[in-house]
Formats: sequence, structure tokens, C-alpha cells
Amino acid sequence: MDSYCTVYTTGQGEITEKKSRFIAQIFPVSSEEEAFAYLEAVRKEHWDARHHCWAYIIGRNPGSERMSDDGEPAGTAGKPILEVLRGKGLTDVFVVVTRYFGGVLLGTGGLVRAYSGAASEGLAHTEIITRIYGMKLRIGTDYAGSGKVQYLLGQRKLTVLDSIYTDRVEFIVLVPEGEETTLKKEIMEATSGQASVEEVSRCWFARTEAGIQITDG
Repeated sequence: MDSYCTVYTTGQGEITEKKSRFIAQIFPVSSEEEAFAYLEAVRKEHWDARHHCWAYIIGRNPGSERMSDDGEPAGTAGKPILEVLRGKGLTDVFVVVTRYFGGVLLGTGGLVRAYSGAASEGLAHTEIITRIYGMKLRIGTDYAGSGKVQYLLGQRKLTVLDSIYTDRVEFIVLVPEGEETTLKKEIMEATSGQASVEEVSRCWFARTEAGIQITDG
């Protein structure tokens, strides 16, 4: 099954360390240009802050990674942020941590903890999802076979997008890539070959707090 984890929504979290404020903002992105547009917006929003440190991971196998300490000692800001993203297995995500200096030096270790802590706090206020590559299948059957089909779909915990009742019953179902062959075999066996299974389209899909989210494949 082809899948990846990302953030579905923007988010913001804040921590305070020895009077310095660290404000993390999280953005779902698909390109560097999009990430830098968000960075510019954050800089305008917090124009009076001392640092805007950031990191992103975009794409997969492998993803493109970049980071910036934005004036903080080398390795104390961008890298800790990036390590948080790596640790959660995320991609297509951009994180900016804005620092308002509180007058007390934190030292190298303190900065690393603060920037990684702020990034984690920001991610705690966003929605992390798993996007799955698959397809929409149209499954048709007579009324006698519909209960058997519904049982198989329930057993596999597949999402039924629509149920259409006419002289027959049709189900539009989301199926992860790689599962369609086995599912079709099970359905045909359960309905004694009376069902029909056809691919409607390929897509990426994810379960979110607001429901199923689908993008073209």
C-alpha cells in the first residue's frame, strides 16, 4: 500500500523559555515556493521578532529537505525543527518558529530544546493524516447479493462513498491500491459471479476529522 503522513491543517503552538517566546506555525505545502510564501507572511506578521527559523520536507522517496537557523548558532534551530518532522515521519510540511528574545541567553542545548519543543507544540495543534493511494471502485449487484457485499466491505473496513438503489444496487467504494484484486475475487465468490466490479478513478484519500478527503491521483 502506497501511503504517507502529512499535516491536513495549519496549526500554531507557543512555548516560553527563560522569557523568550517561541511561536511555531505549521503549514501543509507541496512546493518550496509555497513554503517561502508562508515564510514571508510570517515575517510580516511578526516583523519585530529577532529570528524566524524554519525547516521543511517536501515530496517522497526521498523527500527534499531544507532548514535555516536564521541567525541563531549553527545547528540549534533549523536542524531540531527538521528532526521533529523526521521523527514523526511527515512530508509536505513547512514549520516556522519565531523567537522573541527575552534577554536571557539559553545556550546551545537550551536553544535546541526550545526549537524542537516549539515545533512539537505546533504539530500538537494541527491535524496529522495518512494519505493512501488507491481507487474508487463501482460494485454492482442484485438485492440478494447486496448484504454479502456490504459484509465484505465492512470486514475490510473500506469506505463506501455512495450507495445507489435502482433495479440493482451499486456501491462506490474507496480501496487502497493492492487490495482490489483480492476484494474482487471475494465479491465474485460471495455472489456466485453475479456482481460487477469496475474501476472509476485513481485517487489519494485520507480520513480526517471532517470526513474523507480525496484528491485526484
